[in-house]
Amino acid sequence: MMNIFLGFLLSVTWVLSVNAEPLRITATTGMVADGVRAVGGEQVVVKQLIGAGVDPHLYRLTRSDLGMMAASDGIVLNGLFLEGKMGDSIKQLSKRVRGVYEIASPLKSILNDGAPDPHIWMDPVLWSEAVAGLPDFLSKLSPGERVTFQSNAKRYLQQLERLHRYGEQVLSTVPEKILVTAHDAFQYFGKRYGFQVIGIQGLSTESEAGVYDIERIVTILVERKIPAVFIESTVSEKNIRALLEGAAAKGHTVQIGGELFSDAYGADGTYEGSYIGMIDHNFTTIARALGGEAPERGMDGKLSARGK
Repeated sequence: MMNIFLGFLLSVTWVLSVNAEPLRITATTGMVADGVRAVGGEQVVVKQLIGAGVDPHLYRLTRSDLGMMAASDGIVLNGLFLEGKMGDSIKQLSKRVRGVYEIASPLKSILNDGAPDPHIWMDPVLWSEAVAGLPDFLSKLSPGERVTFQSNAKRYLQQLERLHRYGEQVLSTVPEKILVTAHDAFQYFGKRYGFQVIGIQGLSTESEAGVYDIERIVTILVERKIPAVFIESTVSEKNIRALLEGAAAKGHTVQIGGELFSDAYGADGTYEGSYIGMIDHNFTTIARALGGEAPERGMDGKLSARGK
């Protein structure tokens, strides 16, 4: 009986010691990492593969990336083929880590399975539904922290709801809701907030825009008197510059309305280097450049000069 009791104590001690160590999670993008940090809190240490200003469509894993993922308790990715070039490697690593999770998995039943658009973070409502699945995944790796994960998620989802309401408010003031960007990353944004979205390149930045695409968009800019188009932090400005020149040749001046965050958020240590900061920046920049009304420094006055 004593041996059984001692064995029980040892097993409990082992479980407590395991749970005392934070989970080690590798996240692919900054947006995914931000969600995991918010839900995981102090119980999770998150390593991020793809940094600020880096295009996930084109990212190739390094040897150190593979080592970091292999040493993790779990891997969280966006899914919907955003991490296309990493897919095979992550699949192989799934046999070595305790869990792999696609944050987009709760949304697959409502998205287009034929040609899925991976840019779910552009709509805070969709992103909330995606993030809501994280407590269950993290709890499988650390069952004793389920209540904490659920509480953290509830608090984060309230913040995302407030962000969405701010977007509704400022974007409703835009008179002509046409958004022209470097690549097709804003369709979920457009559907949520009533914008016609035109991306010069396709869903992936690997696609190329032809002369016909440029001419077609120039015609729209001129006929609809669109005042501004937008560059993106992870995409070349070349095609946007071609639009400006084409419109000018037809007697219509188009400005660059600002740089939007599409496939990566801002610099580490800045407000824009968070999911809420990047979307606040986008909402504010789009509204102000297209003739709407929005506070110069965004939802809470935290945007840097770049957000003006």
